[in-house]
Amino acid sequence: MNETPKPTKFNRILLKLSGEALMGGREFGLETKTVGRIAEEIKGVLTIGCEICLVIGGGNIFRGMEAAGQGLERGTADYMGMLATVINALAMQGALERIGIHTRVQSAIPMSTVCEPYIRRRAIRHMEKGRVVIFAAGTGSPYFTTDTAAALRAVEMGCDALFKGTQVDGIYSDDPHQVSEAIRYESLSYKEVLSKDLKVMDASAISLARENNIPILVFGLYKSGEFANVVRGQGQFTIINEEGV
Repeated sequence: MNETPKPTKFNRILLKLSGEALMGGREFGLETKTVGRIAEEIKGVLTIGCEICLVIGGGNIFRGMEAAGQGLERGTADYMGMLATVINALAMQGALERIGIHTRVQSAIPMSTVCEPYIRRRAIRHMEKGRVVIFAAGTGSPYFTTDTAAALRAVEMGCDALFKGTQVDGIYSDDPHQVSEAIRYESLSYKEVLSKDLKVMDASAISLARENNIPILVFGLYKSGEFANVVRGQGQFTIINEEGV
């Protein structure tokens, strides 16, 4: 008996979200409705047959770089930012489990009463069993962003691609909300992203993805069903890969 072909070329993917994506209409913290909507987007991709893991930033609660600029010691500020990502991860876990998606949070900073420690082989096994895994606390070390943590986890998990959900439908030459003449890119090479200094992800994350040949797809998470559309190769997105096509 022939199996029905899966409607996507991706078997395992990592979704990177900024902490700000969880704010909705608020100026700080979490909006439960927005977190729930994103959980539904993730569920939609699971039904396609993909294995999914997530990395979520913490900028909606605390930004380590800003605090360091105001005089707080950089290492301490970064650890505070990592704890903010744990709060976001637990919120997303709760939203996913409310809609029937088994979810595990793994933290790079061990806190066994709250979540699992990060163990690579255990995380892979969770995904093989159909669970969503949310990686919290960045890399566990200061001076690294959650973008870099996302690229690192995508490599460690053997992901086919890294998806970055944003407030716009791809990568632009400038902020399209502020510059009406901003040019939208359909595709870019890793080298072009670095040479043009496009602020989609930091340079270390781009370099890590490039070294391990992991494509990065940037799309707008504000449209209902868009995550699943992009995973199928439809919808609007910008792809970053070696060839830039």
